[in-house]
Amino acid sequence: SRDLVGSWEVRLSDGVHKICFEHGTTTGRRLVTVDDQEVVRRDWMFKLVGSESFGIGNAKCVVKIDAIGGFAYEYSLEVNGQSYKKFREKQSRILRTWVFDHGGGVQRVVLERDTLDIWLNGARVDVTAEFVDGGTETHFEVNGEPAYICATSSGSRREGIIHSLIVNAVQMPEAYE
Repeated sequence: SRDLVGSWEVRLSDGVHKICFEHGTTTGRRLVTVDDQEVVRRDWMFKLVGSESFGIGNAKCVVKIDAIGGFAYEYSLEVNGQSYKKFREKQSRILRTWVFDHGGGVQRVVLERDTLDIWLNGARVDVTAEFVDGGTETHFEVNGEPAYICATSSGSRREGIIHSLIVNAVQMPEAYE
């Protein structure tokens, strides 16, 4: 649409979500879509500045519209009360992600380092954790095959704990979304 004024990719445990915002400054229309699904539509909004709130799962999102002089506007996204930039930085510290082909399809495994929850293709999975020499292993299944995330110390305080995903005895490369 020619009224598209902003788009953002929001990385959550259940996947990467694409947010688009359309602002018709002549029609007064505001439209927010998440993953191509309409979540907010307002027609005939004559107040051109303001905000639109919506959610993605447990994440609370707000698109803000501010005037920056004349008929120019600035659009920003906040997620869980943080600027988009700060939220992305936090997510990159918290989430470890692996994306790989397995069992005839692409699999996405996410470890939330703050809660130690593991997500497989958008759904939280049941896990069994055990202590092993040098760290821990958190066991679960990917398409009925054994998998685990191994947590070991890097030996460096700056680097912290290193997480590796092993599926059916093969280490998977980490993805950087």
